[in-house]
Amino acid sequence: MITATILIPVLGAFVVLCLGRLPTLQKVFVIIFTSLTSILAILRLPTILGGRTFFFQLSFFPELNLFFTADALASFMAFASSLIGVLIVVYSIEYMRDDKYQGEYYFFVLLFIGSMMGLVYAANLIVMYIFWEITAICSWRLIGHHNEPQHLLNADKAFLITVFGSTCLLIGFELLFHQTHTFDFGQLQGTIPSFGVALLIIAGIMGKSAQLPLQTWLPDAGVAPTPVTALLHAAVLVKIGAYAFARIFLVTLVLPSGFKEFFLFLILIGVLVSACAALVENDMKRILAYSTISQIGLILIGFALGNTAAVAGALFYIIAHGFSKAGLFLGVGVVDHYLKERDITKLRGMAKLFPVDGFGFFLCALSIMGIPPFGGFFAKVLIILGAIQQQKIVLALGIGLGAILSILYIMRLWTTAFMGVPVDIKKGRRFDLMSLIVIIFGIFSLLSIGLLRYPIDMIGNITRLILK
Repeated sequence: MITATILIPVLGAFVVLCLGRLPTLQKVFVIIFTSLTSILAILRLPTILGGRTFFFQLSFFPELNLFFTADALASFMAFASSLIGVLIVVYSIEYMRDDKYQGEYYFFVLLFIGSMMGLVYAANLIVMYIFWEITAICSWRLIGHHNEPQHLLNADKAFLITVFGSTCLLIGFELLFHQTHTFDFGQLQGTIPSFGVALLIIAGIMGKSAQLPLQTWLPDAGVAPTPVTALLHAAVLVKIGAYAFARIFLVTLVLPSGFKEFFLFLILIGVLVSACAALVENDMKRILAYSTISQIGLILIGFALGNTAAVAGALFYIIAHGFSKAGLFLGVGVVDHYLKERDITKLRGMAKLFPVDGFGFFLCALSIMGIPPFGGFFAKVLIILGAIQQQKIVLALGIGLGAILSILYIMRLWTTAFMGVPVDIKKGRRFDLMSLIVIIFGIFSLLSIGLLRYPIDMIGNITRLILK
């Protein structure tokens, strides 16, 4: 099942590309391939939560094996990413209907999802790096999908910054190999890398997660089609960095002395700076992009703290942020699709023009703001508790300040663009497939953690298995 979860979207990408002259069949197969990927990831969860781990290995060279493992952390990330991915693909059917490059778009989206599956199941540093780079290539082309000069420049910027980070990552892996003579996570268990090696690996993680000072590419990536920005922010790209940190430094390696404090300080600064940037930005996609930088920082802080409360909070937030941020971007996409406008100073009354979309957007906004009983509330509280348990009061206060800022910039976006009386009520659209997906994400944002017991038990079991 591990190989099927990876191969179905990867091979499906090439099948879809070959169906370019049959657009209807192409869309059917895209939904089938992404749905199968998600179903396989979901079906594996109960067995994994029972304590089992699955392995798959192909040997080529003594030190380079295609070695995959489905443990609690990998299966959790595969479940979250694939479920969000399939909903975004369904949204794309309507959004990309008139796009003349649909075949290329669906090819790269499927390859993107497949490489994410390969990365999370990788049990070898080099295998992780290979899929890491494939995601960079996919995101580069998807950001520049419209082939406009500024879009291509922004895509190149994203590629150069993330590849700079991945180069640092690869150098760190090579230096770690010289220390341990292995790339396999199992054999690296408990290794303490040097400060320099840890810094190189962290540089790669921060580049992919768009953390300060390598964050500037993510707001500029908003020129991509809205489903792409939702994939980048909610399902795949920026969460790769958070996953890599958890896999490498929480589960496998041990951070060198003093490094955790340095990392927490750097990430907290990024959380606050990006939240302040969101407060003064007027473009809806850029506001949400700065929000993503800040929220991913919270996930990284939770993993870096490493205690049960903080790690559970980080895992909570991967789900809560994934559902809610996907819904927010797709909700903005509905407005942009019909009105061709994203400047909040030029919009008002969007909740009346697009009532279903507006309601779904509002539910997702409540989760990002951390309003109970939405998932974002529980995640932030757990991460703050994790900081307090380690007597890091300044860090806890900083996280609290970031949470307050998130309320301010999301409320500013909502009240400016969605409240009030619209200029022309005839331009609205009461319901369509895109609005349906937004409302589904809004409902998931409410139900995922706030009201259902199963996700809470699942997070607890995964936390226990990771930290055992």
